[in-house]
Amino acid sequence: QSTSTEETLSLLVRSADSKVNGQLAAGTCEIVTLNKDSSQPRRTIARQTARCACKKGQIAGTTRARPACVDAGIVRKRQWCEMVPCLEDEGCDLLVNKSGWTCTQPGGRVKTTTAL
Repeated sequence: QSTSTEETLSLLVRSADSKVNGQLAAGTCEIVTLNKDSSQPRRTIARQTARCACKKGQIAGTTRARPACVDAGIVRKRQWCEMVPCLEDEGCDLLVNKSGWTCTQPGGRVKTTTAL
């Protein structure tokens, strides 16, 4: 029987106009906060907030497990796997209620991400 560790990441992203404070270049993102809770056995719950300066038609999302500007239609349709949120060797699957996605590593470890 294989065991897998599940990591849950709640991702809260907010789009920022590229002109706000002039800090971020258009089309870029930065992680603002990252909190991890490892109090439960075999499970880490992380909450990440990112700030993005997205171009017109884009919105904050996730690409290759990092905050990124993605096509706004992906987020509107909740077709999360279209933004390629998982690492290259991981498989992406939508959660049944489309509230997020899972990334499954070759060894069976599953990371579940819910979008807030």
